[in-house]
Amino acid sequence: MVDSGLYSRHAERMACEALADTRVVVVNGARQVGKSTLAKLVAGRSPGARELYLDEPTTRGAAQADPSAFVRHDGLLLIDEIQRVPELLLPIKREVDRDTRPGRFLLTGSARLLGLRDLPDALPGRSETIELWPLSQGEIDSAPDGFVDALFQRDGVVTVEPSGLTKRDYVARALRGGYPEAVRRDPGRRRARFFDSYVTDLVTRDVRQISDIERPAELRRLLSVVAARMGTLSVAQSIANDMGLPRNTLSRYLDLLELVFVIRRIPAWSSNLTSRAISTPKLIVTDSGLGGRLIGLSEERAMDPTAQVGPLLENFAIGEVARQLTWAEEPVQLFHYRDRDKVEVDIVLEHASGSVIGVEVKAAETVRRDDFRGLRHLAARLGERFRAGIVLYAGERGLSFGDRLSALPMSALWTLDPTT
Repeated sequence: MVDSGLYSRHAERMACEALADTRVVVVNGARQVGKSTLAKLVAGRSPGARELYLDEPTTRGAAQADPSAFVRHDGLLLIDEIQRVPELLLPIKREVDRDTRPGRFLLTGSARLLGLRDLPDALPGRSETIELWPLSQGEIDSAPDGFVDALFQRDGVVTVEPSGLTKRDYVARALRGGYPEAVRRDPGRRRARFFDSYVTDLVTRDVRQISDIERPAELRRLLSVVAARMGTLSVAQSIANDMGLPRNTLSRYLDLLELVFVIRRIPAWSSNLTSRAISTPKLIVTDSGLGGRLIGLSEERAMDPTAQVGPLLENFAIGEVARQLTWAEEPVQLFHYRDRDKVEVDIVLEHASGSVIGVEVKAAETVRRDDFRGLRHLAARLGERFRAGIVLYAGERGLSFGDRLSALPMSALWTLDPTT
């Protein structure tokens, strides 16, 4: 956190770089992740920039009344919450086609713009989208957040300082989540109230801006069902049966929740060498704190030895990796792996070169040889394409488990620095 009380975001540098050579930059993400704050900081670096906020009724009315006049401006124009008036996008397209200078528009939105209904061809070739997630652990702690880049730049051979964090600490971090407002609040009732209000606003405002939902209570209940299944396969028919919903309705609801950045489906990974892989995606809640609240898990309840904190910590770790991929230098994609024999790897990172690093997440403070079963499976089938297998666990030290296999404390996700 910087002196102003604001968290320093990796996306700020990315947005400034994009405006230097791109006509339209879009900062897209869930509500309450800090899009408006980030955009205001970026716009403040541009002399003569103008800021327009569509959550203000008067401003929104002006945009709807005369979209073409609304977007006319010589310098940088920041338009916040662009999804509220999608009619602005065609005038923006015409404006940047007329004047092709970079840095013309900075837009923010709480839904994936290409998914908005009735949207025209949405600025193809004229824009760059920066996806803003809830705060990462590195942004909260002012740490490097270089796990993905470090692994690929060093062929998976990394060393870390012993971690002072315990399983209880990791659970507390996961339940805190990354929404700036939730991070600032004390754990307990006040943070819980934030999450409860968040869900209400999400269902009654964000989703209804982009789709007509006849029974919002169903969507709210679906959120709890998804949270109870976080880190598991997204088997649509099974979820539909639990909800008592037609499968096509369920698919529509899941699409909406992904559209507003509340859930993410991690695609399955497969290769010609692993033909028994299944194609079902894995579900995560983009903020583990929200997921924990939806299933009623608190720090106190998590202390019970029977509490199921494994899925929470897996969701937490996958979310940290997904955040990093939005700013990583290396061209890497995120998958999961499971085959018909139920051999699994929680995280499969595939480089554009074809090389693969597998990552397993374990909630225990000790590591066993059997924890590497899925990683050994991939290593045997991929040969030289398999660069390394990592088990992230709740213990203190990095440990070697043989050729290209190692265990690292979960804090390596945010403490590894590829530049050192």
